[in-house]
Amino acid sequence: MSAELLTSGFHAATMTLMIRALVLATILSAIPRTAAVQVVSVLHIKVILVDAEGRATPVPRHALLVSDNPATVTPRRIVTAMDGTVDVRLRPGNYTVESDQPVAFHGKTYQWTQTLDIVAGRDAVLELTADNAEVEAVTAATATSGAPLEADPWLRLPQWEDSVVALWTPTAHASGFVIDANGLIATSQRAIGSATSVEVQLTRDVKVAGSVVVADRARDVAVLRIDSKALASARPVPLECAESMPTVADGQQIFTISVPLRQQKGITTGAVSRQGAHALVSDLTLASGSAGGPVFTAGGVVVGITSVGDDKGERSRGDTPIVRIGDVCDVVAGAEKRLKDAAPPAGTHLPVEPVQPIPVDALEEAAKGRAGSLSPYQMSASDFDVAFITPVMIYGAQHQSEQAGRRERPRVPLGPDAAYALMRPLMDFSNWSEYVADFPPVLLIRVTPKLVEGFWTKVARGAAETQGVVLPPIKRFASGFSRMRAFCGDAEVTPIHPFQIEQRISESDAIHAGLYVFDPDAIGPACASVKLVLYSEKDPDKGEIRLVDAKVVQQIWRDFALYRALRDRKE
Repeated sequence: MSAELLTSGFHAATMTLMIRALVLATILSAIPRTAAVQVVSVLHIKVILVDAEGRATPVPRHALLVSDNPATVTPRRIVTAMDGTVDVRLRPGNYTVESDQPVAFHGKTYQWTQTLDIVAGRDAVLELTADNAEVEAVTAATATSGAPLEADPWLRLPQWEDSVVALWTPTAHASGFVIDANGLIATSQRAIGSATSVEVQLTRDVKVAGSVVVADRARDVAVLRIDSKALASARPVPLECAESMPTVADGQQIFTISVPLRQQKGITTGAVSRQGAHALVSDLTLASGSAGGPVFTAGGVVVGITSVGDDKGERSRGDTPIVRIGDVCDVVAGAEKRLKDAAPPAGTHLPVEPVQPIPVDALEEAAKGRAGSLSPYQMSASDFDVAFITPVMIYGAQHQSEQAGRRERPRVPLGPDAAYALMRPLMDFSNWSEYVADFPPVLLIRVTPKLVEGFWTKVARGAAETQGVVLPPIKRFASGFSRMRAFCGDAEVTPIHPFQIEQRISESDAIHAGLYVFDPDAIGPACASVKLVLYSEKDPDKGEIRLVDAKVVQQIWRDFALYRALRDRKE
């Protein structure tokens, strides 16, 4: 091979390497610029207004448009959360943030247009307040102009959410609202039923005893009283009874604030369907256990209290009755007269449900790891059967029920009576079924009246047998449940809820069982002993004492072991 060819090949290889190096250098030099272009920052936006009393009110669900300058793409539409905040990720540049439409608040409209710079890698904060808003008074001309107003009732929630409370009776859950600084609370009489005492839950962590001052069945209004010291930040909702009663028209927009069963406070919107002398009928769709809350017009004027339909037709149509404010004012006036000589209930804080829920996968794991049957731990008394029920059992029973429905034959050949007897304490909670459905992290103690056969019924059946007639046992409930006390050693344990289950025995009659709710740490191996004192309707002043087997206490404690581990990890 000649030297000329070698030299030519060398130059070609060198050129190839140089070209590759140049391409690689070009790529590497471009990487920082590309990465810089991709760096984004977070713009934290908060929209807040101040009411007439100087209270800061977040503006929820307010739509904003974010566009770059100069505009290269369609503006992004973002919406504030319930706390009036929203975050948006943006590349470096100059941006305009503006309201999609005005928001109406206390007789004025507010809208914003703000321009700001976003710097790479540096978060920014934008507060939209009355100081940087375009503000106009709401007039007839404004309301009928082409620009739509955002009169969102959710703006009223921060104003009154502390004033709307959850009510717990032995048989029902309802909403109520503070109407007086002395601790008066209004609700629907139908919503709380015949209860004479009510537990009033003001916040997630604060629950106190309440007494029923007046329960007017005819007007469907009940007025409760709590210790005024417990009100804290809960402001009375103004009924304006001294003013002329507000007029309401068919089709008028309304909203209510309520506390559904085991859910957060929220707003439900709707319209008036028709009117009666003492009640309005609306298309408000209420969640379970939420009746009894205040009903407002779009302008924030209270016009009544949500109630519970009293006939099947009303409930099937989805109609929600509303007690008119005039009837509410009449009952409240009567209640105020009774307060002169009556002392309020004690403001002692009562136990509340644990905050930490139990994840379903944790329940599944606990159910798989639990040896033996998932039926409740049981003991017996003279008039009652007592079952100790944990979330693991409820989950297991529901899971087994679903699996049994998919199989042609059950693995264990149980007769229908035996299967029902095992499953009933875990599946049939009657009026408290929805409470149990989402596996609250609590211990349930169910006290069920026994079915017994009376002495003379046995005699009559025996006489019939002598004549060749065989009759089945004719049983009746020994006695309805009245109340229960639980003790850890010598210390009495206060339940979270002293529920009662209504068991219908005919169209007109019912018998009560107990369903007491306890904190999972209330009863455990640390107790020297655990005893229950059971009282019947037949003999309400005489309690039967039953000691709980230490093995049962240990099993209950083990059922909550995984829950305690998850809770402690969170803390």
